[in-house]
Amino acid sequence: MSNTRHSQALKRRASIFAALGDQTRLTVLARLSAGEAQSIARLTAGSRLSRQAMTKHLGVLTRAGIVHSMRIGRENLFRLEPRAIIDARSYLEQVSAEWDDALNRLKLHVESGGSRE
Repeated sequence: MSNTRHSQALKRRASIFAALGDQTRLTVLARLSAGEAQSIARLTAGSRLSRQAMTKHLGVLTRAGIVHSMRIGRENLFRLEPRAIIDARSYLEQVSAEWDDALNRLKLHVESGGSRE
C-alpha cells in the first residue's frame, strides 16, 4: 500500500474510532443496529437529547462513514453502514495479531535466557 493510501486509511479509521468514542453515539448505533432506517424523531424518542443534538451526533457518524442518510419525503432516515464497522474490526484484529506475535517473540526471548542465537 502506498504511503498516501496508508495515510488515508489511517485517517478514515481514526475518524471511525473518534466517532465511536462517545456514549451517545454508541447508543445511536445500538438503535440502528437492528437494521431498520430511523428518523431523527424516532432516534430521540425516549431520550433527553434534542433533535439538534441528535443531528450533530448523526453528522459525526455520517462523516465517519458509520451511518448513511437518505431522504424519503420530508424526512431524513438514517441507517447503519456496516462496512465502516467491519473495517475497524478488521484493523483491530490485525493490530491484535501483531501484538500477539510480538509478545510471543518476547516470551521466547525471555525463556531462552535472553541469548541471541
